[in-house]
Amino acid sequence: MKLARRVEQLPPYLFARISELIAAKRAAGVDVISFGIGDPDLPTPDYILDSLKRAAEVPVNHRYPETEGLPEFRQAVARWYERRHHVALDPEREVVSLIGSKEGIGHLPLCLVDPGDVVLMTDPGYPVYEIGTMFCGGESVKVPLREEDGWLPRLDDIPADVADRARIIWLNYPNNPTGAVADRAFFEEAVAWAKTHDVVIAHDLAYSEVTYDGYVAPSILEVDGARDVAIEFNSLSKSFNMTGWRIGMAVGNATLVDALRRVKSNLDSGVPQAVQQMAITALDGPSEAITSHNDIYRRRRDRVVEVLRQLGLRVEPPKASLYVWARLPEGEHSSADYAGRLIDATGVVVTPGVSYGPAGEGYIRISLTLADDRVEEGLRRLSAFARGEQVLDT
Repeated sequence: MKLARRVEQLPPYLFARISELIAAKRAAGVDVISFGIGDPDLPTPDYILDSLKRAAEVPVNHRYPETEGLPEFRQAVARWYERRHHVALDPEREVVSLIGSKEGIGHLPLCLVDPGDVVLMTDPGYPVYEIGTMFCGGESVKVPLREEDGWLPRLDDIPADVADRARIIWLNYPNNPTGAVADRAFFEEAVAWAKTHDVVIAHDLAYSEVTYDGYVAPSILEVDGARDVAIEFNSLSKSFNMTGWRIGMAVGNATLVDALRRVKSNLDSGVPQAVQQMAITALDGPSEAITSHNDIYRRRRDRVVEVLRQLGLRVEPPKASLYVWARLPEGEHSSADYAGRLIDATGVVVTPGVSYGPAGEGYIRISLTLADDRVEEGLRRLSAFARGEQVLDT
């Protein structure tokens, strides 16, 4: 049986590799502690779950939903953007529901990219940006991010001929994997650059509410003129611990939102209406749960930073996201080798930075989405490893 080239060319999905590694160690009897995947361990708040239970009893919610989302859901998104970002959205033209933001991110290139077109993506970056481009026959051009630049791209360093061929540039702040943040001044620069080169900005804002130490993440749509060139993706997954319910939204430029809706209408049947109802409850509800969850993540962040420094890694506490991004100790050059030694010696899984692109080499990523007792056990093992002690009996 011959598969399509696009399937044969697919790299193993990053987290699938991590899962295989974990399975192999567990098969060998190791109690593996994985800091590899950013899937919140904290449950969806009860008041949101209660809304889902009520909606599940309504027969109309048992039928096919509409691709663009319930009007009530799109209105709730618009209300949330108005409260949170002081951005006024037209819920009919500038909001579309997504089966999680990953789905919309994967489908956007189908709206804009023809074979041979260029898509710009930051490196290191979320792998789905590149995969969506590949499925369309587009050419991915990586824009390196550097620690000395605060992990922000140097837009003016992109060659003019490349920029003029580009259809999309992907941005993601707060950033996965680095935890970096961007201010309005950077977004103003990005919007001006995109207008100069006629490039669409696709901004992934999935970590907008996972913030610490008083930091408030902006939306690119807060910038004057951004809606001329930008579409923004967000999700309830990380903000409300709803990764398993698969609901998000794309907002911004009406032409882009409509194109995404049209693509989706031919490929999916939308988000179940009961899930949309629970999302409405979340978006219109109180923010105390988000604050409480962030306090937990912040405490974990501080402990992780403390232990990584014991290991000789260079790390600064991130202001946002669910991740700590750390530079390898002096003399270490391969993030994959370093991560491999950690799991062999301690049973602790971290993600090699090179998994997110060549510019991620020399770093590792640690997720904060483990229960506190597992975080502490993992850190205890890493501390023992730092002291030169044997950690595992097997």
